[in-house]
Amino acid sequence: MKNQRPAALVDRPALARHRARARLDQAGFLHDEARFELQERLIDVNRSFTRPAIVTPFPAEWDGFLPGAVVVPDAEVIDLAPGAHDLVIHAMGLHWADDPVGQIVQCRRALAPDGLFLGVCFAGETLGELRAALGQAEIDTLGGLSPRIAPMGELRDLGGLLQRAGFALPVADSTRREVHYATLPDLMADLRAMGETNALASRHRAPTPRRVFRRAAEIYAASFPAEGGRIRATFELAFLTGWTPHESQQKPLRPGSATTRLADALHTTEFDDTATPVLDREPD
Repeated sequence: MKNQRPAALVDRPALARHRARARLDQAGFLHDEARFELQERLIDVNRSFTRPAIVTPFPAEWDGFLPGAVVVPDAEVIDLAPGAHDLVIHAMGLHWADDPVGQIVQCRRALAPDGLFLGVCFAGETLGELRAALGQAEIDTLGGLSPRIAPMGELRDLGGLLQRAGFALPVADSTRREVHYATLPDLMADLRAMGETNALASRHRAPTPRRVFRRAAEIYAASFPAEGGRIRATFELAFLTGWTPHESQQKPLRPGSATTRLADALHTTEFDDTATPVLDREPD
């Protein structure tokens, strides 16, 4: 029996259409946030990179971020030569990847030894309010649920992708931004301008009845209010950092190889597991 490829999570032609009509000149503030955070991380690294590359579904938005960088789309097969770069950034596309590990592995192959990988994508808490409001609205009006917002990876799971891809010194962290909108239609208009509307392969293809969105707006306003009668939306950006292995990198010590006792460093007394703890407190 032939191996069957798993069903695709994403409708790639639909996603391409959404991205093609994106207006990041109107709603590119999260890309601005991502660039700022990546620049901060590059400053902390304190190293000069002479052969950078950027993988992104929005090449026009990221062109010029790094001088001399090669900018390529996040295609299924990434157009980067093996070992050709000392820095590869995967920008704002991994949350829509059917095979995020495959994307990261390809970035690793494009890096020279001791090269740096930086990834940024939407993560777990992104649009949690919208997910809840739309889900409840569908239950209330249609009696069921349909896929509307892509599942976002949790930070721990995203960090695990770096290890699976073979990176050394993996680090995953995130930043959250709360954005306030006048109405639910304003939020959804921003998502269209970002190129981030529903492109799930399992989505319902028929137009959604207007009563679903009317009910969702009511639920959203009641459940997730912001100051001034507005509503709030959460966006979480995950940042992934890893290095291609090299002999010069720091390596963890073997268990039992420590030469200094923790108790000495803390200037305290070490007890074994038979000691009875004493609670020091004032008498009643």
